[in-house]
Amino acid sequence: MIPSTLSGRDLRLGYASLTIVDRLSIDLPPGGFTVIIGPNGCGKSTLLRALGRMIVPRAGSVTIDGTDLASLRTRQVARRIALLPQAPVAPSAITVADLVARGRNPHQSLLRQWSADDERVVDEALREVGMHDQADRLVEELSGGQSQRVWIAMTLAQQTPVLLLDEPTTYLDVAHQIDVLDLCSRLHAAGRTLVAVLHDLNLAARYASHVVAMRDGAIVVEGDPAVVFTPDNLRRVFDLDALVLEDPETGRPLVVPRDQRSRHLHPTEEQES
Repeated sequence: MIPSTLSGRDLRLGYASLTIVDRLSIDLPPGGFTVIIGPNGCGKSTLLRALGRMIVPRAGSVTIDGTDLASLRTRQVARRIALLPQAPVAPSAITVADLVARGRNPHQSLLRQWSADDERVVDEALREVGMHDQADRLVEELSGGQSQRVWIAMTLAQQTPVLLLDEPTTYLDVAHQIDVLDLCSRLHAAGRTLVAVLHDLNLAARYASHVVAMRDGAIVVEGDPAVVFTPDNLRRVFDLDALVLEDPETGRPLVVPRDQRSRHLHPTEEQES
């Protein structure tokens, strides 16, 4: 799979009368695993939706490989970009295989109906996420981690070079968060361009090849995790006072918030005076 280049230029994004992002430009590394971080309400998910053409920019443009998304038909976009929203809800009484098969919809038309090739793609997507043996189960019977794997399989069945994930670890316990992000890392290693919104800074530092840190609708800093995760940047983006250590397992940055309680319990001599 040839990596695609996804970019935004001078984007103004918002809802109703509220502008959330203004004059933002971004170039996502082709073939990279980009993670977008930032405080609540800073525009992370809004930016991701614009990159997937789920919302239309009020100004500016989003392009894939130099082509403006606004000039493409919906099916054309869906063949190039797959977006998994936060906490998606499956229709009732739908099986795992049937949900994943919906990822083939962009490839269907009046002249091209369901084929053996579609069946093969769905089968491969289920195998890739380790859910092939669960194909006949109802999605509502699955655990949170299993369900998220099925949704990712559906996006894989679209066979797009770009995969956008809005908080894919929401509501999952720590073990399932690692499980899902390990899967995302394998998909990235296989050649896909991944972009994910994450809240957990240490998971972002562990898995991302490129980090975009946002605040108040703007990009504050972006680059390699070692460049983004510094005490100064954490204060600028999150108002967070933290140490940044080396993760003994991965060598990546490890964010350790300072214990503010100790400062209140043991004031300095200057404060005491």
